[in-house]
Amino acid sequence: MIRITTPCRLHLTLIDMNAEIGRVDGGAGLTLSSPNIRIKAEKAEKVQIVGLQGFADRMKKAAEALLPEGEGVRIDVEELIPAHVGFGSGTQSSLAAAAAVNELYGLGKSVRELAFAVKRGGTSGIGVTAFEKGGFVVDGGHRFKDKGAFMPSAASKVPPGPVLFREDFPEWDIVVAIPDEKGVHDQEEINLFKEFCPLPIEEVREVAHVVLMQMMPAVIEQDIESFGAAVNHLQKVGFNKRESLIWPDFAKNIASFMRSRSYGAGVSSFGPVVYSFVDNKAEGKQLQIEVQKILDESVGGTAMMTRAKNDGAEISRV
Repeated sequence: MIRITTPCRLHLTLIDMNAEIGRVDGGAGLTLSSPNIRIKAEKAEKVQIVGLQGFADRMKKAAEALLPEGEGVRIDVEELIPAHVGFGSGTQSSLAAAAAVNELYGLGKSVRELAFAVKRGGTSGIGVTAFEKGGFVVDGGHRFKDKGAFMPSAASKVPPGPVLFREDFPEWDIVVAIPDEKGVHDQEEINLFKEFCPLPIEEVREVAHVVLMQMMPAVIEQDIESFGAAVNHLQKVGFNKRESLIWPDFAKNIASFMRSRSYGAGVSSFGPVVYSFVDNKAEGKQLQIEVQKILDESVGGTAMMTRAKNDGAEISRV
């Protein structure tokens, strides 16, 4: 039997949604130690997904994409990441099922090969690298001639882009708000990519400047002030700026409040998950309590405090 525990990820920004110089996408993101997807898997005569059913169809398709002909797998889902909130649950659930088959049947495939087989990472490679290695990640996107259009990962068939930068993230506490609402997904997400892109090249350059010369050095130098400033800046430019047009008011209000009480705050992907960075556990705990109160008095949900995860999914035989 195989046991797998995945991390989740925050998507901090897409970089180039203009494609003028021949590449598109690229992004920066961060692996979180929780929440998680947790599964057990064993060989079986057919494909069975038991336990929690939130990603049953996705996991079944992912397993079938890897299984040798005539073989099966039983996957017992014990814990799930909330879907369509900005944690990259689609990639983690698909890779968990694919990795289970890979281990049980000794296929010897890399995480990137698994991602291509289950059609994940076609816009952002952050979730794939989070599963493989964890940490803070910047990826280089795709050649536009290969991808052919502006579209989200769920609609793209190209493999994950190259990892340009991967670094252990400092041990800062991260306060996360998980509202009881769903973000944009599926066809609506595809339509928004078509509506928003291409973005002005000046904004692409601004995002790239902030990521390269502020965010990445701040991770290496463990400079939470500069990192937080970069996060705040990136909410107001590029694709995040367009995403903010459709963020619900409660997400904007929570982000604004968290920003006033931390070094930096943002919304992950299309949201509605909001994250912020603090360097004092007591202050972080107080912020968590206050954000929970805001959620309780509005849409409901959970406020939590977590940290980055600097390694990938945990895979073991039991």
